[in-house]
Amino acid sequence: MKKTFLPLIVLSLALQVQAQTPPINSRIDSVSYLAGQNIAQSVLNDFPEANVELLLQGLGDALMNRPSLLQDPTNQCVMSYFQEKMQAIQQAEEALNQEARAVEMESGRINRESGEAFLMENAKRKEIQVTASGLQYEILKKGRGSKPTANSTVKVHYTGTNIDGAVFDSSVERKEPISFPLNAVIPGWTEGVQLMNVGSKYRFYIPQELAYGPSSPTELIPPYSVLIFEVELLDIEK
Repeated sequence: MKKTFLPLIVLSLALQVQAQTPPINSRIDSVSYLAGQNIAQSVLNDFPEANVELLLQGLGDALMNRPSLLQDPTNQCVMSYFQEKMQAIQQAEEALNQEARAVEMESGRINRESGEAFLMENAKRKEIQVTASGLQYEILKKGRGSKPTANSTVKVHYTGTNIDGAVFDSSVERKEPISFPLNAVIPGWTEGVQLMNVGSKYRFYIPQELAYGPSSPTELIPPYSVLIFEVELLDIEK
């Protein structure tokens, strides 16, 4: 008896599974099975906390036209549940967004204050010149060529860093100079490069108001950053 007991249990379970799983013999059988999977995936995408047994009971009762265990002709129970759920999700997301905005504002405040302090100290250096807009610059090499205008297209080599020395962009590192119209860049560039003669090399200290302010084209430049650019004017192309 002991030798046949386990195989009989296994056979019994196999027969139960076979009885519970109808065969797929036709196209409509395939469509029916896949439609059931689609319904399940759709429901569980929005309702992963569902009681699966009751979900299947409700689906079966509806498909087989059996009496409902619950009466909700206007679907109010389901609608109110999902409305409350969506409201809770939105409130949680808003709380996270407010926290992120608060962190961003504090980070921006600290960055702005550190930038202002840096510029105040930097302006004390005798080699630094300051324009009316607040742009600071020093001349590393004097050139003898022409000066561009705000409407000029110039060819330059440059390296851009934050005040901590971290490089965020460099045509020098790429070993490829870049050309661009001066009226299509940040105000600090537009103003500063016009001070240069072709062949000269300047270092610019650009206040955040003349750079990207609270926004930034890259995560390497925090909001309200003072930017430092070492620029060599190679040519005026037009």
